[in-house]
Amino acid sequence: MRLTRGRYFAFLLLALIGASACRPRVRPVPSPEFPDVHGYFIQAGVFSLETHAAGLTRSLKNRSVPAFYFAHASGFFKVWIGRYASREIAERAARALLADGVIREFFVIEGMAFAAAAPASAGTESRLRRDLVETARSFLDYPYAWGGASAREGFDCSGLTMTVYQLNGLNMPRSIYDQYESGRAVAIDRLSAGDLVFFATGGDEKVSHVGIYIGDGRFIHAPGTNKTIRVDSLANSYFRIRIIGARGYLGDF
Repeated sequence: MRLTRGRYFAFLLLALIGASACRPRVRPVPSPEFPDVHGYFIQAGVFSLETHAAGLTRSLKNRSVPAFYFAHASGFFKVWIGRYASREIAERAARALLADGVIREFFVIEGMAFAAAAPASAGTESRLRRDLVETARSFLDYPYAWGGASAREGFDCSGLTMTVYQLNGLNMPRSIYDQYESGRAVAIDRLSAGDLVFFATGGDEKVSHVGIYIGDGRFIHAPGTNKTIRVDSLANSYFRIRIIGARGYLGDF
């Protein structure tokens, strides 16, 4: 079969991000206009169905937004906007699109880091864990907002974890209690990047706070009123005596 220019770039993208060793969940046919991956991009959506990714891309293009979609090795279709010369420029563009109601959620990602993050021998789960950490890091310094679950209004702790997972195509429950109950128990000394860590901060044994583990004993969380999303250590005395468990989800969704 003769390769068109579009198909050539489609296969080039899959070569860059590596083929998944797991059973494919969707037909891996990326958008034909995947650009040079140097620079920064706005990720505006993740879909299990190509038709949904294509629909969002078409809607954005109709509003003169430079959008495209592609098949990620995880089996999901990702919609990106860009490219931009720096993270700061991409962030400003994303906030403007958010304020205008053009997009509902986003995070900014470096294209080359994304393309090179996983060699062909790496598994889908490893790639996905890296994506979860990258997404969580993109929200550092965003404000805490009780009941919040978006870049527009800010995040509470479970709103942050839900959004990070949903931006990577995973259906995380909204409630902290549902998040705790739906996960698979993970020993604290066996944590992997992307797992969630839970705390009882109310003086009892009830789960009341959650963060995303990023490795090396650290986690990202939305700590509370008048604070911003930040990195903390599980070795910190406050968190060390209040942690009540950890949960893993990959393979359960």
